[in-house]
Amino acid sequence: MVQTRAENSSESKIAVANGGKVTKAKKKSKCSTMPRRSSARIQALQKAEKELLARQKAEVVVVEEKDNCENAVRAKKRNRNSGGEESVAVEEEVVSKKRKGKVEEVNGKQENAGGGLGEKSDPLKVKETVRLFNKYYLHFVQEEEKRCAAAEPKAAKQKGSRKAKKRGEKSKVTSKRPDLKAMGKMVDNNEVLYPGKRIGDIPGIEVGYQFYSRCEMVAVGFHSHWLKGIDYMPKSYANVYTTYEFPVAVAIILSGMYEDDLDNADDVVYTGQGGHNLTGNKRQIRDQKLEYGNLALKNCVEQCVPIRVIRGHKSSSSYSGKIYTYDGLYNVVEYWAEKGISGFTVYKFRLSRVKGQPKLTTNQVYFVNGRVPRSLTEIQGLVCEDITGGQEDIPIPATNLVDDPPVPPTGFTYCKSLKLAKNVKLPRMNGTGCKCKGICNDPTTCACALRNGSDFPYVSRDGGRLVEAKDVVFECGPKCGCDPGCVNRTSQKGLRYRLEVFRTANKGWAVRSWDFIPSGAPVCEYTGILSRTDDMDRVLENNYIFEIDCLLTMKGLGGREKRSPKGEISANLLDKYDDQSSESAPEFCIDAGSTGNVARFINHCCEPNLFVQCVLSTHHDLRLARVMLFAADNIPPLQELTYDYGYELDSVLDSDGKIKQMPCYCGASYCRKRLF
Repeated sequence: MVQTRAENSSESKIAVANGGKVTKAKKKSKCSTMPRRSSARIQALQKAEKELLARQKAEVVVVEEKDNCENAVRAKKRNRNSGGEESVAVEEEVVSKKRKGKVEEVNGKQENAGGGLGEKSDPLKVKETVRLFNKYYLHFVQEEEKRCAAAEPKAAKQKGSRKAKKRGEKSKVTSKRPDLKAMGKMVDNNEVLYPGKRIGDIPGIEVGYQFYSRCEMVAVGFHSHWLKGIDYMPKSYANVYTTYEFPVAVAIILSGMYEDDLDNADDVVYTGQGGHNLTGNKRQIRDQKLEYGNLALKNCVEQCVPIRVIRGHKSSSSYSGKIYTYDGLYNVVEYWAEKGISGFTVYKFRLSRVKGQPKLTTNQVYFVNGRVPRSLTEIQGLVCEDITGGQEDIPIPATNLVDDPPVPPTGFTYCKSLKLAKNVKLPRMNGTGCKCKGICNDPTTCACALRNGSDFPYVSRDGGRLVEAKDVVFECGPKCGCDPGCVNRTSQKGLRYRLEVFRTANKGWAVRSWDFIPSGAPVCEYTGILSRTDDMDRVLENNYIFEIDCLLTMKGLGGREKRSPKGEISANLLDKYDDQSSESAPEFCIDAGSTGNVARFINHCCEPNLFVQCVLSTHHDLRLARVMLFAADNIPPLQELTYDYGYELDSVLDSDGKIKQMPCYCGASYCRKRLF
């Protein structure tokens, strides 16, 4: 598909390198007041982007603090050892090489991001890791739903028995959570992005990045424990970092679990771990000890080691009940022991935010990505209250803060469902649908589930979510015996999220959501006029044509990657499409130029948060599949919705047969620089 709204830019991600041991301070650290210093090469990089500038300032501050600490350690070694000059010189050379290597690595990433070539960017690696986690999570949700469905008939028979009820309650309590299972699978498969603990920033994670569970953090390697608040390097890391005294803390989570915590945004008094009631009222019930995580934080004070701080806040949109936002690097500047509110000894650690990082205070954490309007009167730049004209159950407003005077989107007629061109007819369903009653829940007997590889493509959680992208999804249709609320009719239920069409500076119109959208959730269908592709070849400058390439995807043609495992799609289904015409180009397309829905305004991105999914329900002709857009990630409110238009470079020709080019302005860190 082609649209005139293309995008372009790049972002670079820089990690902080840390090394060297520091002389023991008494109880306070001197690392929060050091002056900033930077090399000429780093200063050149700072001009790339404002966000990168802030990140580099934070990095330089941390590096300088570490340098001062290293110098103190070396001086101490010279005083202790008369013959230690050679070892100190070797250590200085190693530290210098680390610094030099880090700067070269930073420069390499910048050039890589700028050209859109080479290995994947760090943010893309993080995104793909979280997507894999979400895929595993939904698979285990599916298993849990099957277990509950199988247990319901037994529970109904044992309804009158109290003992049976207790047994049923116990079985639910002992069942593992899907997020814990997904985390465990990634650990077992060695699929954690950063399996080793790291000091400083994690590549690809910017200040303000949000996780939707602690298990997500474990999957990335940002915080390695799903329950404990303090993540630290144990003594086994002494072989890797020879200049530190271990344990050393690398990250903490502020989530209000301890009654003695004090949070004043940039300055935090953090209560150490241990001694509180985990299963009850969370109050302190015994003294804390200076061991494990507490000892690791104490060593951070004495060795000037910065830690990552993550803030947890309650959120109804997250499956864990909380959202965890990365707040940046903090120095642990002081520690002490005192009697807490409950009368037991607790350890306190004063944290001070490293200067030069993007601002993120407690009140801003939840709305770090913007504030959602509560009503039409709060919308700035409103130019149309509802572009659907009442066709959708949820109105879609349009805003324009770019044009002067502001104008609404024009030149099209909104249509909620697909229209047919005069020479196109949809085939009728052959045979009968599934014979399920109520909702489909048994994949071994449901005919529609058997077409999907003997399993349902959706889970019922959050109103229906697609477990993973497939070549084609077979949904229940008009001849099926199940109810309209069946989970295998997920894409047929219309819009469920509050969307907004808004004007951009260089991409034309775009779309965002006011609601959180979980991964795998359907966003909208791409509607318009279902036409023959040959008829569209004669139409010039129509940038809203979506070719239905379901068949080509299933066969892996035209550079497309097959989604379904070998053997999952019936060979009989593909046999009738073995004619030569299906090998070259899609036979049908959707023209949304003059008639379409909100999907026509969704822009391209080289790193999108939506994906295209072909769906069949009223018939089984792959050439005429419905085109749906699903969430590829957990999408926070007010983030622009995008998908990859899927062009091959130099594949579009103009009326004279010459290669046509269009620049891309998506701004992704791995942008291809050209739409086609």
